[in-house]
Amino acid sequence: TELIGRHIERRGEQKMTLQETIEQIHPLSKEAMDRAKAHWDGIAKPLHSLGKLEDVLIQIAGITGKEEISIEKRALLTFCADNGVVEENVTQSGQEVTATVAENFLQEKATAAILCRGAHADLFPIDIGMARDTKVPRYKVAYGTKNMAKGPAMTREEAVRALETGIAVAEEKIAAGYQLMATGEMGIGNTTTSSAVASVLTDIPVKLMTGRGAGLSADGLRRKIAAIERAISLHAPDRGDPIDIISKVGGFDIAGLTGVFLGGAIFRIPIVIDGFISSVAALCAARLVPDCIGYMLPSHCSGEPAASKVLDELGLSALLDCGMSLGEGSGAVAVMPLLEMGLSVYKSMSTFEEIRVEQYEELK
Repeated sequence: TELIGRHIERRGEQKMTLQETIEQIHPLSKEAMDRAKAHWDGIAKPLHSLGKLEDVLIQIAGITGKEEISIEKRALLTFCADNGVVEENVTQSGQEVTATVAENFLQEKATAAILCRGAHADLFPIDIGMARDTKVPRYKVAYGTKNMAKGPAMTREEAVRALETGIAVAEEKIAAGYQLMATGEMGIGNTTTSSAVASVLTDIPVKLMTGRGAGLSADGLRRKIAAIERAISLHAPDRGDPIDIISKVGGFDIAGLTGVFLGGAIFRIPIVIDGFISSVAALCAARLVPDCIGYMLPSHCSGEPAASKVLDELGLSALLDCGMSLGEGSGAVAVMPLLEMGLSVYKSMSTFEEIRVEQYEELK
């Protein structure tokens, strides 16, 4: 907190700054979690028999401070941004694909949009840094990052502004009544930036943290690893300073998502982690404020090689393991119906007292 405070200038009273957010994040409510656990234990079924579904709903009670849980109004926030490192020929697709897919979100043609329909979630694409303007709502910090293999991806001021944008978007949706928010992203080249950030944060070699993304060849993978190693060597990002890491080798989408995780923690709303890129943003938020981990719900373990390592760093265990690696928020949305089913049992099933049967006891 002290480190960040030295680099944040107050931007006015109208919005929550990064420093103000950090100062107001607190641990989960143990009292609400105890009440939710007692309710689960009183439901007429074997103790703990719904496993992680019970645990995650207890966690949501701790997040909101209430054992009465509702996740009826839910949203997917998909941050869209371009990455200058695509100049290094580290992707199969060109940068123009970012804008095309982003506009498909608005037309409900993209994968995440279709999944949102099935999960009864509202999709909000966010232009935080695409290389060109589209019909996607603009929260743009800049027209894409610079090529991190040649210079810093962004300035520190831009990184802070992107984080604060994520906080502001979270606050905006919470004010609109959303009770559960999922994280997503779209940006050609963002597995390259995410691998770079993850490698620095975990101190694990780049080659172990880098995969083929959206279908790179073996030669493409070698170029990708080389570009990341070159960028890290050139800029020497400070492992103890996530903002420094993001500014030098990250992306605007990662920064914005980091802000969403911080915003969820300050406003006490659960935030669902999607796959690799979202989990890297979650790890950045956790390194800034460890208490915000409690406000994160891991959805699935991405097929990217670093995904499980990042979740391990967070101390989180995925609810789904489907081998998904699509991005956009697809895995985070896929877990929503599962949470809803668990909540139906929590809210609707009879208790032992109601059916006049002796309650199960916790046996040693």
